[in-house]
Amino acid sequence: MQVITGNEWGAHAKSGVVTIGNFDGLHLGHMSLVQRCTGLREPGDQAAMVTFEPLPLAFFRPEAAPARLSSARQKLELMESAGMDLVWLMEFNQELARMKAGEFANRVLAVGLGAKTVVVGADFRFGYRREGDIGQLQSLGNTLGFAVEVVEDYRLEGQRVSSSAARQALAKGDFDLAARLLGRPFTMCGTVIEGQKLGRKLGYPTANMALEASPSPLHGVFAVRARVLHGGAWLDGIANLGVRPAVGGSEFLVEVHIFDQDLDLYGHNLEVEFVGMIREEADFDELAELVEQMKADEIVARRMLAQGTA
Repeated sequence: MQVITGNEWGAHAKSGVVTIGNFDGLHLGHMSLVQRCTGLREPGDQAAMVTFEPLPLAFFRPEAAPARLSSARQKLELMESAGMDLVWLMEFNQELARMKAGEFANRVLAVGLGAKTVVVGADFRFGYRREGDIGQLQSLGNTLGFAVEVVEDYRLEGQRVSSSAARQALAKGDFDLAARLLGRPFTMCGTVIEGQKLGRKLGYPTANMALEASPSPLHGVFAVRARVLHGGAWLDGIANLGVRPAVGGSEFLVEVHIFDQDLDLYGHNLEVEFVGMIREEADFDELAELVEQMKADEIVARRMLAQGTA
């Protein structure tokens, strides 16, 4: 799969079929767009996707940035496995935010990707202040030489599948629903970094992860499975996601303790799958109380993992 990064204007490809969106999580609704793209692809065409980093809302209102379901790397890997030929990963910046709908259609879709067909969802908006709608896209397509295919909302048991619905399921600890909306279990990825090694002193050595994408949709203590990305074996464990008030922490951190293992994971990319929520993060007056709670959490986590569900 070809990946174009940045916002360099010009003719990048003669793609044929193009879809556009944030695609955070690449859930089943997104997959319906991808499948329409690849299904419309003719011999010699490329199925192409335009997506954005950071997410537009995170650019406009960083303090209200939506929780991330996938990092840019995860998005690209999912798109490649879904059969896309080309992804234009654009930087959402001030220039792009101010670009009028007509200019976007011309510079990105017509000139940049040589679109013959543009596939969008039923609620698609684009351009400065979301001025462009499907009707305007169709009108621009008539002028610029591309057709527009509209894919209706994908529904699961009557519920519209969306990134927001997946975030809400995760916030409630409903990992089964989140997996059904996403089409796969929810995972987080990040690089293991040096920590204070307090967990090791307490008998629970942890791998501290610098997340690839933030903010996190999860906070609290969870039963998890983790592996070194791309080929490692899945191992049972427990994870704390939060600021760690019991040890005077103030910054959000993901700490993963792998059961019955003594691993050197520093510098490795770790993937974590969440099986069940154990409890909210809590403060403790004494470290001894924290250790007792960690022992109790381990019992619950092992039971959840043995059952394969919360």
